[in-house]
Amino acid sequence: MTDTVFALATAPGRAAVAVVRLSGPATDRALKVLAGALPAPRRASLRTLRGPDGARLDDALVLWFPGPGSYTGEDSAELHLHGGRAVVEAVSHVLGTLGVRPAEAGEFTRRAFQNGKLDLTQAEAVADLVDAETEAQRRQALDQLDGALGRRYEAWRLSIVETLALLEAEIDFPDEDLPGGLASRTVPRIDALIRELDAALADAARGERVRDGYRIALIGAPNAGKSSLFNRLVRREAAIVTPIAGTTRDVLEAGFDLAGFKTLLADTAGVRATEDLVEFEGVRRARAWADTAALRLWVIDPAAPGELWREGAELIRDGDLALLSKADLGGVPDPGVLAAIAERGAELLHVSADTGEGLDALEAALAARVADALSGADFPAVTRERHRARLTEARTHLDRARLALGLGPELAAEDVRLAARALARVAGRVDAEDVLDVVFASFCIGK
Repeated sequence: MTDTVFALATAPGRAAVAVVRLSGPATDRALKVLAGALPAPRRASLRTLRGPDGARLDDALVLWFPGPGSYTGEDSAELHLHGGRAVVEAVSHVLGTLGVRPAEAGEFTRRAFQNGKLDLTQAEAVADLVDAETEAQRRQALDQLDGALGRRYEAWRLSIVETLALLEAEIDFPDEDLPGGLASRTVPRIDALIRELDAALADAARGERVRDGYRIALIGAPNAGKSSLFNRLVRREAAIVTPIAGTTRDVLEAGFDLAGFKTLLADTAGVRATEDLVEFEGVRRARAWADTAALRLWVIDPAAPGELWREGAELIRDGDLALLSKADLGGVPDPGVLAAIAERGAELLHVSADTGEGLDALEAALAARVADALSGADFPAVTRERHRARLTEARTHLDRARLALGLGPELAAEDVRLAARALARVAGRVDAEDVLDVVFASFCIGK
């Protein structure tokens, strides 16, 4: 990096303190102009900031971090200004005149990655930590930032490299006095790696759901009480509730913290056959959301005429929850309702959105499901779709290598080499520039 960048690292707007960060080779020169001289490294110093013309800009705390002992690995600094917009704009204007340009989103962390201060999984963890809304997200991001994910992938990669070394030895030195059957010795190694990658892929949803949210869908017939329950669970009037069947026409999502985990609850359109084009699209979206949800709540009004309560039953899977709504109205559910619930393998709960009856039991059941699905003794090997794709790629190449061993070590070696490359790409060891653009595009300015 030959240029020097700056960015406001705190939220814009009126505040007590605003922090402006700088990084790059011209940081020391910019500090000398603004503060008169460089402060002692890594010590906060109170300085009067002035422009090149001597005009006073602000009284600020200045911190100087000479590279490589900085976040980015470059010469860096922080200016802790008074948080008024005019102060920030004045300092930013002076920095611009000194040839320091505004940073792009994620550029500080990208520089840290490119200067070897972080691997790519740790860089992603920085973004996840900034975005963390729940305790579980915070813990997962911190573990990843500490290098837990990078170390796991690196251990797999080194094991693959050792396997490749055996194959290469048999290919390159067939006439040397080496132990026989080197290629055959790779079979148990490859099989063990495949088993480990399979286990990681089977557990992939856990890390992604901690990061993105555990998805729960409210489904059922129109006017079954889904929107009322939705408002109760998210503790605000998020959905419109009327006695008119079909009021909800689209999927309405709300996120909340449940047992320390981010949870996404969706209120969906009532499932039924319809010729109304708008309602038809709403039903289609309801079915699609329910199909990808981790858990479905089948809301049933047992007093519905005929068998309208059956709507949405085909979406229910074993282990979902069936909620008999409007429990405050009393009455004994039709035996057909209970039989249908048992047939779908759903757990039965009685609830009332009006009185709150059964809501504590419902929330406890949801918290238990979420905690059981997302908590685990081991740190997950996958926290993003990018990781899942690279694991799958490595797994495919190892499987092909295992089959190719019968045809000769040369073919197997190439697939083993590609498997190692796939895992290396998770940490960003051999990644192309456009991949880095995708990773850092989600960062905020100043990080």
